[in-house]
Amino acid sequence: MAGARAAAAASAGSSASSGTPQPQEPGLGELLEEFSRTQYRAKDCSGTGGSKVERIEKRCLELFGRDYCYSVIQNVNGDICGHYPQHIVFLEYESSEKEKDTSDTHLFDKVRGYDIKLLRYLSVKYICDLMVENKKVKFGMNVTSSEKVDKAQRYADFTLLSIPYPGCEFFKEYKDRDYMAEGLIFNWKQDYVDAPLSIPDFLTCSLNIDWSQYQSWDLVQQTQNYLKLLLSIINSDDDSGLLVHCISGWDRTPLFISLLRLSLWADGLIHASLKPAEILYLTVAYDWFLFGHMLVDRLSKGEEIFFFCFNFLKHIISEEFSALKIQRRKSLPARDAGFTVEDICMLRRKDRGSTTSLGSDFSLVMESSPGAAGSFTYETVELVPAGAQTQAAWLTALSERETRLQEVRSAFLAAYSSTVGLRAAAPSPSGAIGLLEQFVRGVGLRGTSSSTL
Repeated sequence: MAGARAAAAASAGSSASSGTPQPQEPGLGELLEEFSRTQYRAKDCSGTGGSKVERIEKRCLELFGRDYCYSVIQNVNGDICGHYPQHIVFLEYESSEKEKDTSDTHLFDKVRGYDIKLLRYLSVKYICDLMVENKKVKFGMNVTSSEKVDKAQRYADFTLLSIPYPGCEFFKEYKDRDYMAEGLIFNWKQDYVDAPLSIPDFLTCSLNIDWSQYQSWDLVQQTQNYLKLLLSIINSDDDSGLLVHCISGWDRTPLFISLLRLSLWADGLIHASLKPAEILYLTVAYDWFLFGHMLVDRLSKGEEIFFFCFNFLKHIISEEFSALKIQRRKSLPARDAGFTVEDICMLRRKDRGSTTSLGSDFSLVMESSPGAAGSFTYETVELVPAGAQTQAAWLTALSERETRLQEVRSAFLAAYSSTVGLRAAAPSPSGAIGLLEQFVRGVGLRGTSSSTL
């Protein structure tokens, strides 16, 4: 098994370094080792293993502080929630250089208010519920985190979205299909599934998606379409917050939060100073490990939703998922302006031979050579749409987005295969070589039609 894991690591490493080698986040290996051994619990952070967790939490705070001033909600010993971080981060605003080291004001040290009061304090307007059921039986009791089933209608002032998404158990099928999400469709006819998809029309009108067909989507389509919806909400309302949750907040929730964080980072809109290895560390540590994802349990059962998240980055590199595309569409002029030769000749002399703004839609680029005194002979006259430079920059940003997401995915695959790798794989008659082959094909380290780097 050790030899198989080493081979997997070598294979992943060679693939990830086929281009320019990317530096690995120094603590990522330790993070994945710790993550794959035990589930994080806030009350267990002191004593054995506490120093590792403290280093992980400290590194997260450092990475958050690179770009934001933040407050901290104290959750020492899990007083608020046992599987949430000891220091829950609330990003207040993007910081300047002078402010980056003066942000920890412990705004929420004594806050223990009710759910709605906290949501309002955080300016949350949109609540997206990923549960496939209205209520769930846990330890013999009916429990729910769904605001949509509150009989008192206390959440009526919020915009509620029911976007049911399969739980972690479904991702065993993903692993059993050699990590192929294409064609993998959730069974919506199971008895416990009673939460229909429900999205206000005003949030779907700008998306070219037939939501009535959601039960026929495979795992790739469903994840893509939900992500498009969440991104459109974020881009359409700069003043309001978005809450995404499931029942416990440690499987489906980090999946979509992680994809959102990485997508917006790839567009250069958040965590702007973080390198690929650093943003990967931050989202694995904060969104997954410190919020209680039970990687040990999930690996033992083959429910590889954690792996799916980062392998899925290959499906969101296109412009469809770029927030920059939405912003560019908003800024396009309503119409094109037209100019005649007479219009051009009416330009003031001081503007000739330079790049001159002609209204809001075009620029005039002119090259000239001196003729008689006080006159010019024009050799080249070119009308350039004013949006051309913007479009060129946008296309460059899209290309950079793809590169950045691919770098994150490659870094994850290399680190994952060298630490977690085949640890949770069950024995098979074909032995370690067969297991290695399954992993290599699944993560795209060997050529298949739909799983490539």
